[in-house]
Amino acid sequence: MTKLFFCARIAQDQGKLEEMMREKVEEVLAQIRPHLEADGGGVELVDVSEGIVTLRLLGACGGCPMRQMTLTGGIERILKEQVPEVKEVVAV
Repeated sequence: MTKLFFCARIAQDQGKLEEMMREKVEEVLAQIRPHLEADGGGVELVDVSEGIVTLRLLGACGGCPMRQMTLTGGIERILKEQVPEVKEVVAV
């Protein structure tokens, strides 16, 4: 097996893993969304890369003074519990 083939294979496998992780994250966010929507907010998945989940808080959540607590104490905690591959959650 050539080095180039090996590198291409690793990149392909990494892409599959990130796609699977993205699907898991979407499933968890689907469970969280109704709670945010009840308070006029929401969340959108922007990206999943190397264990870092990037989200956009929407509606009332976007400008809420409790935004960081919602992100880290709520969303990030739940994501890490249900998707162990998640290393960090950041908002844009």
